[in-house]
Amino acid sequence: METTLVLVKPDGVQRRLVGRILARFEEKGLQVVGLRLRMLDRPLLERHYGAHRSKPFYEGLVAYMASSPVVAVALRGKNAVAVVRKMMGATFGSKAEPGTIRGDFAVSDGFNLVHGSDSPEAAAKELELFFGADGVVDWRPGDMEWVYDVSDGAR
Repeated sequence: METTLVLVKPDGVQRRLVGRILARFEEKGLQVVGLRLRMLDRPLLERHYGAHRSKPFYEGLVAYMASSPVVAVALRGKNAVAVVRKMMGATFGSKAEPGTIRGDFAVSDGFNLVHGSDSPEAAAKELELFFGADGVVDWRPGDMEWVYDVSDGAR
């Protein structure tokens, strides 16, 4: 099982899509193990987007992400990183396939509703950044046997 980070970005919060976005992940079978509504300050955003600091879109991205609350979600499941990224769709809403979150709810190439960790290693760093050491709750959902074939040892 993997745990990954999803951020419902300011446009998703402002458009009141948080519930619909979270429902898609839960309906897929991913488990919510952390959830926070918060305003992001510049120091946190600089750590999160540090790899993009030299790119021309950096300042606009930081300003956008600080403009409104975001919802940070820790999701757990088998291959969670890949599953979440596939469900989100292509980065630009105008290019995302119907049936994906961005394909169904985004048309802008600047506002794309959600962020998802791009690797298990990035997920570990991002989860620590947004939830700290004790912000993710380890619990077992009652429907685990119905979501996963536990005969293969998945727990």
